[in-house]
Amino acid sequence: MKVPFGNMKIHYQAYKKELDEAVARVMESGYYILGPELEKFEKEFATWLGAKYTVGCASGTEAIYLALAACDVGPGDEVLVVAHTAVPTISAISMTGATPVFVDIKASTYVMRESELESKITSKTKVIVPVHLYGHMAEMETIMKVASRHGIKVLEDVAQATGATYRGQTAGTIGDFGAFSFYPSKNLGAFGDGGAISTNSEEMYKKLVMLRNYGQSKRYYHDIVGINSRLDEIQCAILGAQLPYVHEWNDRRREIAARYTAGLKDVVVTPVEQPGCKHVYHLYVIQTPYRDELQQYLLDREVQCLIHYPIPAHLQQAYAFLGYKTGTLPTTEHIVKRILSLPMFPELTDEQVDLVIEGIKDFHKERGITFEMVQSARTLAEQSV
Repeated sequence: MKVPFGNMKIHYQAYKKELDEAVARVMESGYYILGPELEKFEKEFATWLGAKYTVGCASGTEAIYLALAACDVGPGDEVLVVAHTAVPTISAISMTGATPVFVDIKASTYVMRESELESKITSKTKVIVPVHLYGHMAEMETIMKVASRHGIKVLEDVAQATGATYRGQTAGTIGDFGAFSFYPSKNLGAFGDGGAISTNSEEMYKKLVMLRNYGQSKRYYHDIVGINSRLDEIQCAILGAQLPYVHEWNDRRREIAARYTAGLKDVVVTPVEQPGCKHVYHLYVIQTPYRDELQQYLLDREVQCLIHYPIPAHLQQAYAFLGYKTGTLPTTEHIVKRILSLPMFPELTDEQVDLVIEGIKDFHKERGITFEMVQSARTLAEQSV
């Protein structure tokens, strides 16, 4: 590929010295689980976020599950969430036995449409899970006010938004919890699976520490029912070595996004960044009615683009039992047919970005597609702000 969607090998090569030293340090220590690297990373990550506590765990999915478990979410409870997200968000809810209740999104920023929350809340609603999708945060002020009125907890899904901010506050520090994924391609990624939960509650912190390690208060003393969800020492060392660079990488993502937007704003519908928000562009997602044809055209030119996500959770076969039908989440169902994720990673060069831009422009020019022909998508996006 002239322009791959991502490139983890080049990322490793750029930081090889720090990463190799971090791994070697753990290997030589002989301490691989729940050791000093975990303690060090949890403290450093909490400070970096501006949270009181973070708890490392095995994945972003289990970060969501553990936070829900800490709130005693279980069968008979409902959790409000969007259907336009990676299915692991929903999987974590299902792991508790609770029922996901889907809220539609905004076509502009792809995050939860907070104006719909009140109508979705019932006596069974226990937690709201706003997903900061693609790197843009949800409207947290309104969400927190609604949750407070109804005595509901808020769990931010920050898997794609590490370092994003909302009115000066970092993602994962506004709600009762933040759930992070350290999947390798994330803005802060491990070299394997990993996750973390942030919280400002000492009570919840202590409970999470037990929940991730079989519910133990001390070795072989199990006070609550827990699971095995531990962030191992090697991944902690790797994450700690990379943490000082995350703001730099996010700034580069924003530079790439600005270059895309400048080149494409009159060709396709480009991402929106709401006032007061700092988008960290885990993904750069455009909208066009000609999505599938454009994706194949770019692939033929050795430019790799992906779709995040083609089938929303409420229409996935696995969740058919919930009873949702086509048409129940109109904005979600509208945008999933039109979205395309362009290559985005910090090591992407300006020349590669320009190749993507040129390819998209050439596609539209060759087919005689004017911007007016995609205007309906932009109009919907603007109306959904």
